[in-house]
Parts: sequence; C-alpha cells; structure tokens
Amino acid sequence: MGNKGVTNLNIRIDIKTKELAESIFEEMGINMTSAITMFLRQTVRDRRLPFIADLNSYGPETMKAIEEGRRIAYDSEVKGYTDISELRRALNE
Repeated sequence: MGNKGVTNLNIRIDIKTKELAESIFEEMGINMTSAITMFLRQTVRDRRLPFIADLNSYGPETMKAIEEGRRIAYDSEVKGYTDISELRRALNE
C-alpha cells in the first residue's frame, strides 16, 4: 500500500510543548500525526482556526500596564488634561 497523494510536513516546536502535547494525545489514544491531521482537516472544513484566537489574551507585562492605566485614569490625585495644548506644555517642562 503506497502513500500516493501524501506529503510530509516538518515543523519546529520547543521540546517541552511537544512532549506535553504527545502525553495528552497518548491519553486520548492518538498520536501527533493524527492530532495535526485533525487540526488541518477541521481548519479546511470550517475555513477558520478550530479555536478562538483572541487578541485579548494579554501577557503579564501588558496586564500590569493595563492595570496601571486604569489606576491612573481613576486616581483623582493624578493630573489629567482636557486640552492638547496644556498637555504639550506639560510634556515640554
């Protein structure tokens, strides 16, 4: 039995992610090739990623910056500006 119409796919992935994924797939009774094939077939069938790719999943540094921005926005002790000219003057001081 030949593999007519089949090709190889080579990817690079860090060792830890690969090992953890293989462990999960093993528990599910499938191997890495089957899992990736399932992913690709579902992508082709649905014409989208088979999961939500959410840009709102921020890293810890970004979350700290967002929290700081919110704190500043609601802190009455922090100087705010309603006029761009006033802000520019303050930045040039």
